[in-house]
Amino acid sequence: MSFEKKVIIVTGAARGIGQEYCRRLAALGAAVIAVDINACDQTVELVKSAGGRAIAGKVDVTDMASIEAAVAAAESAFGRVDGLVNNAALYGALRGGRFDAIPEKEWDAAMAVNVRGIWNCCKATVPALRRAGGGSIVNIASLAATYGLPYALHYTTSKAAVIGLTRGLARELGREGIRVNSVSPSAVLTDGTREFFGPKVEKVLQTVAAGQAIPRNLEPADVAGSVIWLLSDESRFTTGQNIAVDGGTVMH
Repeated sequence: MSFEKKVIIVTGAARGIGQEYCRRLAALGAAVIAVDINACDQTVELVKSAGGRAIAGKVDVTDMASIEAAVAAAESAFGRVDGLVNNAALYGALRGGRFDAIPEKEWDAAMAVNVRGIWNCCKATVPALRRAGGGSIVNIASLAATYGLPYALHYTTSKAAVIGLTRGLARELGREGIRVNSVSPSAVLTDGTREFFGPKVEKVLQTVAAGQAIPRNLEPADVAGSVIWLLSDESRFTTGQNIAVDGGTVMH
C-alpha cells in the first residue's frame, strides 16, 4: 500500500494509538498532520527522525475554527488532503460507574468530544477531500459500542453514535468519491485505558483477553493495519463498514 502522494490528518495524535497511526502512515510515505488538544511535538519528532513528513497542530475538536485552521495548514504545507482519522476522544479522563450516577456534565462532555467532535472534523475536512477528488475518512469507534460495555454508558453510547454517524455519512458522500468507515478496537494497551480503568485495569485487561478468540490484549500496532487499509486505495470499494479489531470478541 503506497501513500507517497497522500496527505492524512490524524486527530488525537499526541500519544497512544493516534501516535502509532502517524508513525505507520509516514513510514508508508504519507504526509501526516498530527493534531491534538495536547502538543504533538513528540509524534512529529518520531516521524521526522524516521525520515517521514509531518507537521503538528493544536486542535480542540469541539472548536470548529481550530479544526479549519489545521485543514488549511495541511493544504498550505502539502497541497491537498486525502484522508482523515477521527481518533480524538474523551476516554481516560472519564470515570466509570452506574448509569444513574454519571454526572450530567461528564455525559455532555463525552458527547461533545466523541460525537460532535467527529462531526466537526468531517465538516471541516470534507471540502478539502472534495478538492482532492475524493478520499477516505476513518472514525475510531470501540468494542464498547458493539459489546455493550456496562458502567461506562456515556462512553459506550458515544461510540455507538460514531458507528451510526459513519454509516449515514458514507451514504451521503459515496457519490463524491469519499468513503467513510469505522474501526472498533477492544481495550488497547495505552495510557488512556489505564487512566480510565484505574486500579482495576489489570483485572479488566485479563477479563477482556479471556473473552477473545485470540487471548491477548490489543496493542496500538494491532489496530493500525486496519486503519491504514481503510485509508488506502486497496479498500476503494469499502464504505459504511465497522471493522471490529477485538481479537474475536464480537463476531458479526
